Amino acid sequence: MMEFIEFTDRIAELLQQKMGDGYTATVTKVLKNNDVTLTGIVIMEKNDSVSPTIYLEEQYRQYQDGDSVEKIVEEIAALYEHQTRSVKLDMDFFRDYVLVKERICHKVINYEKNRKLLQDVPYFRWHDLAVVFYYAMREKALGKASILIHNSHLDMWGQQAEEVYRTARRNMKEHMPDILVSMQELLKELAGIQMGESSTALYVLTNKEKVFGASAMLYSEKIKELADRLGSDLLILPSSVHEVLLLPDDGIQSYDFYRRMVNEVNMTQVDLEEILSFNLYRYDREKEEIEMIEETAV
Repeated sequence: MMEFIEFTDRIAELLQQKMGDGYTATVTKVLKNNDVTLTGIVIMEKNDSVSPTIYLEEQYRQYQDGDSVEKIVEEIAALYEHQTRSVKLDMDFFRDYVLVKERICHKVINYEKNRKLLQDVPYFRWHDLAVVFYYAMREKALGKASILIHNSHLDMWGQQAEEVYRTARRNMKEHMPDILVSMQELLKELAGIQMGESSTALYVLTNKEKVFGASAMLYSEKIKELADRLGSDLLILPSSVHEVLLLPDDGIQSYDFYRRMVNEVNMTQVDLEEILSFNLYRYDREKEEIEMIEETAV
């Protein structure tokens, strides 16, 4: 059985043979969130400037489970044909900031776990997180795909990070409004599960698309409204890059309890690429701001 590197090279070789001289099939490494590196293959038709990346980790698992390399090559070629038929990407518009800016958004990622990635992208620090920017694709066939904005994009557009941040913040409020619902409401909406009354008021903060919704912390006015309604400061638990959990900071449980809970969930329930933080945050009702709770806090 081939090792992974040999497998990817063989896939590229067979795809190149199958697609012919009008195409190139290239293996590439892609650095994702939290220092996760994936291996993909890019099939590019000559004269095209962009093509979707098809990641090979899942295909390698199929190979380990007994699928032949030839079968996997056929599946990848069929997937490429489907994607390119569904949407023919013309990315020339991406060179013009005026055409791009209405779909620039922001998300929050872990600062320490993304030091390598942050060398190449504009960002702002926010506690132990980094605020980074992305372009939300319009094409429905691509689902909720996005393009991470790099420093090279800012150079191409002649823009500063501060302007991109202002644009993204405005777009988030307009196109990705924050949503704050109780856990009972969310479970009922997503799974039809009807929960009884809980002694702990637990809420989920995300955005309308439920994608990269943890960044709603940066602009949500509903956090203050909830704190005022409950008459309490709020604990904010990082659930993933897509949402955070809010509950009253009532002192019933220690911060160490919640820290252990966040750690357990991150290690067992959240994909590595989607982990946000192992720290806790608190909305201070008097200061009207979110602060990070240091590990020494009790």
